[in-house]
Amino acid sequence: MHTPKTAKPPPDQLPFVAPCRDIGLWAPLRWLKLGYRDMIAAPRLSLAYGLLIMLLSYGVSALAYVFGNYVLLFVLLSGFVFVGPVIAIGLYEISRSLARGQTPALAEGWHATRSHLGNTMIFALVLLIIFLVWVRAGSMVHAFFPPNAEPQLKDLALFLGIGSAVGSIFAVIVFSASAFSLPMMADRKVDAITAVITSVNAVLRNKLSMVVWIVLIVAAVGLSFATLLVGLGFLMPLIGHATWHAYVETIDAGDWPLAE
Repeated sequence: MHTPKTAKPPPDQLPFVAPCRDIGLWAPLRWLKLGYRDMIAAPRLSLAYGLLIMLLSYGVSALAYVFGNYVLLFVLLSGFVFVGPVIAIGLYEISRSLARGQTPALAEGWHATRSHLGNTMIFALVLLIIFLVWVRAGSMVHAFFPPNAEPQLKDLALFLGIGSAVGSIFAVIVFSASAFSLPMMADRKVDAITAVITSVNAVLRNKLSMVVWIVLIVAAVGLSFATLLVGLGFLMPLIGHATWHAYVETIDAGDWPLAE
């Protein structure tokens, strides 16, 4: 017997947050496996995005080193906060096309990036505000540790402990806001605020799985630094594709219309 599909609510009656599914503890390992499969299916496009991320990272590092100016480093990192989400949209579009049985193309990725540019910039602005507060909090921690004072081991341990705790709080905020929001904006016609709240809700409801996911991402970033940023060219596209599959498995966004 054929069961009719439930009609989607009109745009003005959409819920404030998309529901999420409960995921297994080791689901992030499956996301990485699926992300790697996408990379193998579209190696040139994926690695092209990875190369772009790697070159941008080298550019930021080189300019900051040459000029030795922390203000310049801050400005460059602020700009990178805006560029990063734009690059991620292209990676999500590759995985999205593969899931539909289509052959990914650079033109489609560029079109998807342009069509989502407004929401992406709003999201990047949110990240930038968090980044500004993060930097300010870091400078306040430094104020309690005079640079000319003779450092004592206990004082140094206290300084590092407080600094790490403050940094961890902001890192968790950024992760919670971005874990599922960007792929949701790439997949559905949804505003940035709804996507961010959906992401935070999903993270809070799957805390242990998200801890595993954070550990894997931190390990990827650490490996990238250990290889003098060369690893970024491979690992960042892998994380990007895996993030798409994390969104598909976790977020039930069926009430929102598909993005064009």
